[in-house]
Amino acid sequence: MNELVPKEAYEQIEQTIASDKSVVGIDAKETHIIIIHKLIEIEKRLEKLEKALQ
Repeated sequence: MNELVPKEAYEQIEQTIASDKSVVGIDAKETHIIIIHKLIEIEKRLEKLEKALQ
């Protein structure tokens, strides 16, 4: 387990993306949706910070 991710969060994410139907054990679509959503949130926060710095 990654030390940067708290155990509870890790387990929640693991349960969310797990898939018995996938050869690799995760739902790739679900995983990508989560990643893209989080990147959008980060982008919005960065824009807000950049505006505050101007």
